[in-house]
Amino acid sequence: MGYPLTRATAVAADLLAAAPFIHRVGQLDVRLAVSQEEIAAAQALRYQIFYEEMGATPTAAMARVRRDIDDYDAICDHLLVVDHGLDGRPHVVGTYRLLRQVVAQQHKGFYSAGEYDLSRLIAHSAGSGQLLELGRSCVAPAWRNNATISLLWRGIASYLQTHSIGHMFGCASLHGADPLLHSAELSYLYHHHLAPPELRAEALPENHVPMNRLPAAMIDARAASRALPPLIKGYLRVGAMVGNGGFVDHQFNTVDVFVIMPVDRITSRYAGRFVGANDAE
Repeated sequence: MGYPLTRATAVAADLLAAAPFIHRVGQLDVRLAVSQEEIAAAQALRYQIFYEEMGATPTAAMARVRRDIDDYDAICDHLLVVDHGLDGRPHVVGTYRLLRQVVAQQHKGFYSAGEYDLSRLIAHSAGSGQLLELGRSCVAPAWRNNATISLLWRGIASYLQTHSIGHMFGCASLHGADPLLHSAELSYLYHHHLAPPELRAEALPENHVPMNRLPAAMIDARAASRALPPLIKGYLRVGAMVGNGGFVDHQFNTVDVFVIMPVDRITSRYAGRFVGANDAE
Protein backbone atom coordinates (compact mmCIF):
# COMPACT_ATOMS: atom_id res chain seq x y z
CA MET A 1 0.00 0.00 0.00
CA GLY A 2 2.99 2.36 0.09
CA TYR A 3 3.54 4.82 2.92
CA PRO A 4 1.34 3.55 5.79
CA LEU A 5 -1.43 5.53 7.40
CA THR A 6 -1.62 5.67 11.19
CA ARG A 7 -4.55 5.49 13.57
CA ALA A 8 -4.41 9.28 13.77
CA THR A 9 -5.95 9.58 10.28
CA ALA A 10 -8.95 7.42 11.26
CA VAL A 11 -12.39 8.89 11.91
CA ALA A 12 -15.32 7.22 13.68
CA ALA A 13 -17.66 5.61 11.15
CA ASP A 14 -20.80 6.67 13.03
CA LEU A 15 -19.62 10.29 12.98
CA LEU A 16 -19.21 10.18 9.20
CA ALA A 17 -22.50 8.37 8.70
CA ALA A 18 -24.35 11.25 10.38
CA ALA A 19 -22.88 13.87 8.02
CA PRO A 20 -23.40 14.40 4.27
CA PHE A 21 -20.85 13.65 1.59
CA ILE A 22 -20.56 15.35 -1.80
CA HIS A 23 -19.90 12.30 -3.94
CA ARG A 24 -18.88 8.68 -3.49
CA VAL A 25 -17.06 6.21 -5.73
CA GLY A 26 -16.62 2.70 -4.34
CA GLN A 27 -15.16 2.91 -0.86
CA LEU A 28 -14.03 6.55 -1.30
CA ASP A 29 -16.05 9.68 -0.70
CA VAL A 30 -15.36 13.41 -0.68
CA ARG A 31 -16.87 15.68 1.96
CA LEU A 32 -16.39 18.82 4.02
CA ALA A 33 -15.29 18.24 7.59
CA VAL A 34 -18.02 18.97 10.13
CA SER A 35 -16.18 17.95 13.32
CA GLN A 36 -12.94 18.53 15.14
CA GLU A 37 -12.17 14.81 14.86
CA GLU A 38 -12.21 15.03 11.05
CA ILE A 39 -9.99 18.12 11.09
CA ALA A 40 -7.56 16.39 13.45
CA ALA A 41 -7.36 13.43 11.06
CA ALA A 42 -6.60 15.80 8.17
CA GLN A 43 -3.90 17.48 10.28
CA ALA A 44 -2.38 14.07 11.03
CA LEU A 45 -2.29 13.22 7.31
CA ARG A 46 -0.68 16.59 6.55
CA TYR A 47 1.97 15.91 9.19
CA GLN A 48 2.78 12.51 7.69
CA ILE A 49 3.14 13.96 4.20
CA PHE A 50 4.75 17.37 4.83
CA TYR A 51 7.02 16.55 7.74
CA GLU A 52 7.74 12.82 7.67
CA GLU A 53 7.74 12.26 3.91
CA MET A 54 8.75 15.63 2.46
CA GLY A 55 11.18 16.78 5.17
CA ALA A 56 9.50 19.94 6.49
CA THR A 57 10.55 21.15 9.95
CA PRO A 58 7.79 20.96 12.58
CA THR A 59 7.46 23.19 15.58
CA ALA A 60 7.88 21.53 18.95
CA ALA A 61 4.12 21.69 19.50
CA MET A 62 3.44 19.96 16.16
CA ALA A 63 6.02 17.25 16.83
CA ARG A 64 4.43 16.46 20.21
CA VAL A 65 1.00 15.78 18.71
CA ARG A 66 2.22 14.69 15.23
CA ARG A 67 -0.23 17.02 13.50
CA ASP A 68 0.29 19.95 11.13
CA ILE A 69 -1.54 22.81 12.87
CA ASP A 70 -1.78 26.55 12.48
CA ASP A 71 -4.21 29.34 13.31
CA TYR A 72 -5.92 29.15 9.90
CA ASP A 73 -7.33 25.68 10.57
CA ALA A 74 -9.99 27.20 12.81
CA ILE A 75 -11.41 29.48 10.11
CA CYS A 76 -11.01 27.35 6.97
CA ASP A 77 -13.23 24.68 5.48
CA HIS A 78 -11.51 21.32 5.19
CA LEU A 79 -12.22 19.16 2.14
CA LEU A 80 -11.57 15.46 2.77
CA VAL A 81 -11.35 12.27 0.77
CA VAL A 82 -12.23 9.39 3.08
CA ASP A 83 -11.50 5.70 2.42
CA HIS A 84 -14.13 3.57 4.17
CA GLY A 85 -12.48 0.22 3.45
CA LEU A 86 -9.37 0.26 5.66
CA ASP A 87 -8.79 -1.85 8.81
CA GLY A 88 -12.47 -1.58 9.70
CA ARG A 89 -12.23 2.18 10.20
CA PRO A 90 -12.56 5.08 7.74
CA HIS A 91 -9.37 7.06 7.15
CA VAL A 92 -8.72 10.51 5.69
CA VAL A 93 -6.49 9.87 2.65
CA GLY A 94 -6.62 13.27 0.94
CA THR A 95 -7.33 16.84 1.97
CA TYR A 96 -7.49 20.47 0.87
CA ARG A 97 -7.92 23.56 3.02
CA LEU A 98 -10.34 26.18 1.64
CA LEU A 99 -10.50 29.85 2.69
CA ARG A 100 -13.14 32.15 1.21
CA GLN A 101 -12.45 35.86 0.87
CA VAL A 102 -15.40 36.86 3.04
CA VAL A 103 -14.04 34.69 5.87
CA ALA A 104 -10.44 35.87 5.42
CA GLN A 105 -11.53 39.50 5.61
CA GLN A 106 -13.29 38.85 8.93
CA HIS A 107 -10.12 37.40 10.46
CA LYS A 108 -6.40 37.75 9.65
CA GLY A 109 -6.48 37.75 5.87
CA PHE A 110 -5.21 35.08 3.50
CA TYR A 111 -2.43 32.63 4.37
CA SER A 112 -0.68 33.40 1.06
CA ALA A 113 -0.29 37.04 2.10
CA GLY A 114 2.66 35.87 4.20
CA GLU A 115 4.49 35.05 0.96
CA TYR A 116 2.92 37.25 -1.74
CA ASP A 117 1.58 40.76 -2.17
CA LEU A 118 -2.07 40.12 -3.03
CA SER A 119 -3.18 43.74 -3.28
CA ARG A 120 -3.77 43.81 -7.04
CA LEU A 121 -5.65 40.52 -6.99
CA ILE A 122 -7.86 41.64 -4.12
CA ALA A 123 -8.59 44.96 -5.84
CA HIS A 124 -9.49 43.14 -9.07
CA SER A 125 -11.83 40.74 -7.24
CA ALA A 126 -14.18 43.59 -6.33
CA GLY A 127 -15.79 43.29 -9.73
CA SER A 128 -15.17 39.66 -10.57
CA GLY A 129 -16.50 37.46 -7.77
CA GLN A 130 -15.23 36.18 -4.46
CA LEU A 131 -11.73 34.75 -4.08
CA LEU A 132 -11.06 31.25 -2.78
CA GLU A 133 -7.65 30.30 -1.40
CA LEU A 134 -6.63 26.64 -1.77
CA GLY A 135 -3.96 25.32 0.56
CA ARG A 136 -2.49 22.40 2.52
CA SER A 137 -3.21 19.97 -0.30
CA CYS A 138 -1.95 16.44 0.18
CA VAL A 139 -2.83 12.84 -0.64
CA ALA A 140 -1.44 9.70 0.99
CA PRO A 141 1.03 7.98 -1.37
CA ALA A 142 -1.00 4.84 -2.01
CA TRP A 143 -3.97 6.97 -3.02
CA ARG A 144 -2.17 9.27 -5.45
CA ASN A 145 -4.24 8.23 -8.43
CA ASN A 146 -6.97 9.58 -10.69
CA ALA A 147 -9.79 8.37 -8.45
CA THR A 148 -8.65 10.34 -5.42
CA ILE A 149 -7.64 13.46 -7.37
CA SER A 150 -10.94 13.43 -9.27
CA LEU A 151 -12.87 13.30 -6.01
CA LEU A 152 -10.95 16.26 -4.62
CA TRP A 153 -11.67 18.25 -7.78
CA ARG A 154 -15.31 17.22 -7.68
CA GLY A 155 -15.51 18.57 -4.15
CA ILE A 156 -13.83 21.82 -5.17
CA ALA A 157 -16.15 22.22 -8.17
CA SER A 158 -19.20 21.78 -5.93
CA TYR A 159 -17.78 24.34 -3.48
CA LEU A 160 -17.23 26.85 -6.31
CA GLN A 161 -20.86 26.65 -7.30
CA THR A 162 -22.15 26.91 -3.74
CA HIS A 163 -20.16 30.06 -2.96
CA SER A 164 -20.08 31.88 -6.34
CA ILE A 165 -16.28 31.95 -6.55
CA GLY A 166 -14.64 34.11 -9.24
CA HIS A 167 -11.00 33.08 -8.82
CA MET A 168 -9.15 30.33 -6.98
CA PHE A 169 -5.56 30.82 -5.90
CA GLY A 170 -2.87 29.47 -3.66
CA CYS A 171 0.79 28.55 -3.35
CA ALA A 172 2.02 25.37 -5.03
CA SER A 173 5.38 23.88 -4.17
CA LEU A 174 8.49 22.63 -5.92
CA HIS A 175 10.18 20.20 -3.54
CA GLY A 176 13.61 21.34 -2.36
CA ALA A 177 14.45 24.84 -1.14
CA ASP A 178 17.37 25.43 -3.53
CA PRO A 179 16.06 27.55 -6.45
CA LEU A 180 18.90 26.36 -8.70
CA LEU A 181 17.29 22.92 -8.72
CA HIS A 182 14.17 24.39 -10.30
CA SER A 183 15.60 26.85 -12.84
CA ALA A 184 13.98 25.18 -15.85
CA GLU A 185 10.56 24.76 -14.23
CA LEU A 186 10.46 28.30 -12.84
CA SER A 187 11.55 29.77 -16.16
CA TYR A 188 9.01 27.69 -18.07
CA LEU A 189 6.19 28.91 -15.81
CA TYR A 190 7.33 32.52 -16.16
CA HIS A 191 7.60 32.48 -19.96
CA HIS A 192 4.50 30.36 -20.68
CA HIS A 193 2.01 30.88 -17.85
CA LEU A 194 2.56 34.33 -16.29
CA ALA A 195 -0.69 35.95 -15.14
CA PRO A 196 -1.75 39.36 -16.49
CA PRO A 197 -0.78 42.34 -14.29
CA GLU A 198 -4.16 42.66 -12.55
CA LEU A 199 -3.93 39.06 -11.30
CA ARG A 200 -0.16 38.89 -10.83
CA ALA A 201 0.71 38.50 -7.17
CA GLU A 202 4.33 39.41 -6.39
CA ALA A 203 6.55 37.41 -4.06
CA LEU A 204 7.51 39.39 -0.96
CA PRO A 205 11.06 40.72 -1.24
CA GLU A 206 12.65 38.98 1.75
CA ASN A 207 12.35 35.52 0.17
CA HIS A 208 11.81 36.49 -3.48
CA VAL A 209 13.35 34.20 -6.11
CA PRO A 210 13.43 35.42 -9.74
CA MET A 211 11.57 33.03 -12.02
CA ASN A 212 12.97 34.15 -15.38
CA ARG A 213 16.26 32.41 -14.69
CA LEU A 214 16.69 31.15 -18.26
CA PRO A 215 15.80 32.84 -21.58
CA ALA A 216 12.75 31.33 -23.25
CA ALA A 217 14.87 30.08 -26.16
CA MET A 218 17.03 28.00 -23.80
CA ILE A 219 14.14 26.08 -22.22
CA ASP A 220 13.03 22.65 -23.34
CA ALA A 221 9.36 23.43 -22.69
CA ARG A 222 8.22 19.82 -22.95
CA ALA A 223 10.85 18.56 -20.51
CA ALA A 224 10.24 21.42 -18.07
CA SER A 225 6.50 20.80 -18.17
CA ARG A 226 6.99 17.10 -17.48
CA ALA A 227 9.24 17.92 -14.51
CA LEU A 228 6.56 19.95 -12.75
CA PRO A 229 4.84 18.38 -9.72
CA PRO A 230 1.51 16.69 -10.55
CA LEU A 231 -0.45 19.30 -8.59
CA ILE A 232 0.94 22.20 -10.65
CA LYS A 233 0.38 20.28 -13.88
CA GLY A 234 -3.22 19.70 -12.83
CA TYR A 235 -3.70 23.40 -12.16
CA LEU A 236 -2.25 24.32 -15.56
CA ARG A 237 -4.67 21.93 -17.27
CA VAL A 238 -7.60 23.94 -15.90
CA GLY A 239 -6.20 27.27 -17.07
CA ALA A 240 -4.00 28.29 -14.16
CA MET A 241 -1.47 31.12 -14.38
CA VAL A 242 1.37 32.06 -12.04
CA GLY A 243 2.43 35.14 -10.14
CA ASN A 244 5.83 36.77 -10.36
CA GLY A 245 8.60 35.34 -8.22
CA GLY A 246 9.15 32.13 -6.35
CA PHE A 247 9.23 32.12 -2.55
CA VAL A 248 11.71 30.00 -0.60
CA ASP A 249 9.91 28.31 2.29
CA HIS A 250 12.66 26.87 4.47
CA GLN A 251 10.26 25.32 6.99
CA PHE A 252 8.56 23.25 4.29
CA ASN A 253 11.76 22.67 2.26
CA THR A 254 10.16 24.07 -0.91
CA VAL A 255 10.21 26.84 -3.45
CA ASP A 256 6.63 28.06 -3.77
CA VAL A 257 4.94 29.58 -6.79
CA PHE A 258 1.73 31.55 -6.74
CA VAL A 259 -1.05 29.99 -8.81
CA ILE A 260 -4.25 31.81 -9.87
CA MET A 261 -7.17 30.12 -11.61
CA PRO A 262 -10.10 32.11 -13.03
CA VAL A 263 -13.13 29.89 -12.51
CA ASP A 264 -14.59 30.80 -15.91
CA ARG A 265 -11.50 29.24 -17.51
CA ILE A 266 -12.58 25.82 -16.31
CA THR A 267 -14.28 24.53 -19.44
CA SER A 268 -17.89 23.42 -19.45
CA ARG A 269 -16.71 19.92 -20.33
CA TYR A 270 -14.50 19.82 -17.24
CA ALA A 271 -17.15 21.30 -14.95
CA GLY A 272 -19.71 18.86 -16.31
CA ARG A 273 -17.43 15.97 -15.53
CA PHE A 274 -17.17 16.87 -11.86
CA VAL A 275 -20.43 18.63 -11.06
CA GLY A 276 -23.71 17.03 -11.98
CA ALA A 277 -27.22 16.26 -10.88
CA ASN A 278 -26.04 13.26 -8.90
CA ASP A 279 -23.67 15.15 -6.57
CA ALA A 280 -25.75 14.20 -3.56
CA GLU A 281 -25.44 10.48 -4.20
